[in-house]
Amino acid sequence: MFVKKIHTRIKIILFVIILLFVVIISKVFYIQVINYNKLNKYANSLWSRNLPIEANRGIIYDRNGTILADNLTTTSLVLIPNQIVDKEKTAQEISNILGTSYEDMLSHVSKKTSIERVHPEGRRLDFTTSDKIAALNLPGVYLVKESKRNYPFGSTLSHTLGFVGIDNQGLSGLELMYNDYLTGSYGAIKYYSDAKGTRLNLAEVYEQPQDGINMTLTINYNLQASLERELDNAVSKYNPDQALGIIMDPNSGEILAISSRPNFDPSKYENYTVEEINRNLPIWMTYEPGSTFKIITLATALEEKAVDLEHDMFTDTGGITVEGATLHCWKHGGHGTQTYLQVVENSCNPGFVNLGLKLGKETLFNYIEKFGFGSKTGVDLNGEASGIIFDVDKIGDLELGTTAFGQGVSVTPIQQITAVSAAINGGILYKPYIVKSLNEPETNTVILENDKQIVRKVISDETSEKVRYALESVVTNGTGRPAFIDGYRVGGKTGTAQKVKDGHYMVGNYITSFIGFLPADDPQVIVYVAIDNAKGVTQYGGTVVAPIARSLLLDAIAELGIEKREGASEKKYNYLDKKYKDVADVVGLDPKEAVKVLKDFKVEFSGSGSKISYQSPSGGSRIYEGETVRLLLSD
Repeated sequence: MFVKKIHTRIKIILFVIILLFVVIISKVFYIQVINYNKLNKYANSLWSRNLPIEANRGIIYDRNGTILADNLTTTSLVLIPNQIVDKEKTAQEISNILGTSYEDMLSHVSKKTSIERVHPEGRRLDFTTSDKIAALNLPGVYLVKESKRNYPFGSTLSHTLGFVGIDNQGLSGLELMYNDYLTGSYGAIKYYSDAKGTRLNLAEVYEQPQDGINMTLTINYNLQASLERELDNAVSKYNPDQALGIIMDPNSGEILAISSRPNFDPSKYENYTVEEINRNLPIWMTYEPGSTFKIITLATALEEKAVDLEHDMFTDTGGITVEGATLHCWKHGGHGTQTYLQVVENSCNPGFVNLGLKLGKETLFNYIEKFGFGSKTGVDLNGEASGIIFDVDKIGDLELGTTAFGQGVSVTPIQQITAVSAAINGGILYKPYIVKSLNEPETNTVILENDKQIVRKVISDETSEKVRYALESVVTNGTGRPAFIDGYRVGGKTGTAQKVKDGHYMVGNYITSFIGFLPADDPQVIVYVAIDNAKGVTQYGGTVVAPIARSLLLDAIAELGIEKREGASEKKYNYLDKKYKDVADVVGLDPKEAVKVLKDFKVEFSGSGSKISYQSPSGGSRIYEGETVRLLLSD
């Protein structure tokens, strides 16, 4: 019996031992095979250290491949405190090079941490400084690659591009909106150390950083540079409170150029106020538009067949009374009896008040909303405002009349140019946009692509054609004459809006504007420019802004290859206007005959002889009266 019990115990013990062996072997198998990668990763994390390598942000291009934002390679200082042998010496040497206090640097080298970044004085170091630190060859002191955002054209497009902070994160503009795409993934140089941080003699592992996604904009850099130049000139000439401009393709909503003043240098953003940095005026600023808004009233009246431009007449006595209030024309004494085409040409306020009253508030405000006013356009830029229009249920004839000529409503520039584009392009309202595509940097594969997006059809093709005709007439015969370009069909409208402060209109303080496009029969480009409180000049849109828009349109002609058009109207001149004259061909004539023929121009001779052998400009050209024709004499 006793022997039997012993055998039973031996069997139990043997079973337990076998069971333990099975458990141990199973656990070893699980650790070594099934869970090896995970545990190995944990083990590595205990004795490996990473020196971070920053990725490049995605490059931003214009539509033709011009780089608008790229990166510069810099270095930053990283310390491994446990590897620093002489902390006092290290702190002193580095502080001398960086120009910082010894105490601050000593606190960095003495930190109880595995890796210490010297921030901000050790960030984005130039190569001279980096070379000095590297030459010290101090243990525990490392220089790692960092990427610094670079804007090759300085303040150009600054509000739209935005800027990045010291950690290369987007803080405003497109840099902020698309930060997740533009920001790449960090890489690292991985080395191994013991528990005290002492570096082990094992091979380093290099993990390559992944650059950010590249971005292509709808912007045309040459047109952008033209807009920047003209705004700078306006600031220099008129010292305005603010200035802005937009150039757009009216047939797609693509923004070709956009800028405002004041602007800023995104590489030195810390030198500017929050207001200067954050106020992207073309999409943020709201104000009464003035006479450029008359285009919407005109389009509505034509669509609703409320007026015949060439047969219906209106008599302007200088003012019109609505609900006991007199709304004045800008011309003292008025324009007299005129067709409604002349009402548009002369930008006659009472005539447009009359149009508004004919339409009625429900009809006019229905179209105002259809054209996109009172709501955001949805442009892919942050900070867009929606503007303010009257609540239809709370307005009377007086508010209806003032709205008809652009007073009492508040709009944004992006709304203005988008709505007028719809009025002239055949009646289609497009959603404006500025990001054309996002592309993978290695293969250029398109990740995201924007295309034109129709919001709605607002007016008919026939109505749009009539609007273009009327606005071309404004430039040839009316207030927009300073925007006339010989041989090209230009349409446009001036605007002069009195500014409001504390609920009252300011005296002698206006926002002058001009919106223009060409060719008038087939618009390919549209520009909008506004100057806030121009000084030292009579504040009219035709006087201040139309010449600026003309310069922009001339640059657009050259950049976009727009050709002269048949059927361009002859400009009606007044005594202040420069006149175009045809240059006669005088090659082969003698000098006296040539001077008689070219009596409308200055004539300069060069060379010697009795006959004209060459002239510049050539015969058949059109130039301003009084300009110089150069003639070469020979025998």
